[in-house]
Parts: sequence; structure tokens; C-alpha cells
Amino acid sequence: MNIPPTNRLRFRLMDPASAHDRELWFDLDQDPEVMRYLNEGKPTTRDENDSFVAPRVASFTDAARGHGLWEIADIQSGEFLGYILVRCYRFDKAEREEDNIELGWRLKRSHWNRGITSEAARAIMEVLKRDPALRAFSALTSPDNLASISVMKKLGMRYVDERFHLIEGRAPYPAVYYEMPAR
Repeated sequence: MNIPPTNRLRFRLMDPASAHDRELWFDLDQDPEVMRYLNEGKPTTRDENDSFVAPRVASFTDAARGHGLWEIADIQSGEFLGYILVRCYRFDKAEREEDNIELGWRLKRSHWNRGITSEAARAIMEVLKRDPALRAFSALTSPDNLASISVMKKLGMRYVDERFHLIEGRAPYPAVYYEMPAR
């Protein structure tokens, strides 16, 4: 799958088997503010990156469907700015929702508050919604993460409810769930 560039951004599906790509997301995860609402601001260790994060990303990466981590890069300089996560909602559960695409994002702090996350997510959603089987786009975040909630609203998502976000091997944490129809 190919995501056309915008005026400011280009996109590439990251490869969890690539040491280069793993290093990009490892470096991003070293900023405590980037990690603030994900794990209370603790940087990811190399061991966590290699033994937990990379295999988890590999488990949902599917190039044909456009699932995985989409690199966001500056179209002029090529600088890595962050990524958009794309996967089936509940991808790791028996109740997997194939028709509901969960979106997530991480962006270097130096590029916050410039509309980059919304622009990148919209560009990716435009391509993904061509799938006639797709029913919805969704996202989860901490109730305190007002910046991510703002992105969800800008994308057209609406608040559905609060629920616990469950990640294997980690304590469940409260999250707000937003969703929007794919069309």
C-alpha cells in the first residue's frame, strides 16, 4: 500500500525487522514527555524495544492492508518526525475487530502543535477507507491526554466511552475510546 505525500509530509510503512526502523522508534521513546501518557514517562529500554515492542509491531504489520507503523517524515529534509499506528482494534484479542481500524500516534516533541499528527492521520485514513469492508476508525488515549483527544476530534471521531486499555504484560490503564464511521 502506498500513502501519497501531503505538501509537508511523506509516509513509509516501517519494518519491525529493520534495525534502522527499530532505532527510530526507540529514539522517539526516550523523551519522557512523548511517553507521559503511555507509561508514566518512562523511556523504553533497548531490551523492551527488542523483546516486546518489535515483536508486538511485527504481529500486526501487514503491508497489503496498510497495517503497521507509518513513518511520518518531513517532505523537504526527510527528517523522521514520528509515526501513525494502524491496526485492527483489539488486534491481539479473540474479539478482534477487523472492520475497525485503530489509529495511534507518536511525534517528536519538537514538532508538536503544528497540525502534523492530524495531517498525517487524515492522509492515511483517506487511503485506508477505500476498503469496502472497513466500518470505523477508532483511537484510545488516557483521559488526561488532551492533545491526543484534540487530534481525535479534529479527525471527526466522537467520544464513545471510558474503558480499560489492556496490553499483555502490563497493568490495565483507564482510557477514553473515540470512534467515527469510515465513510
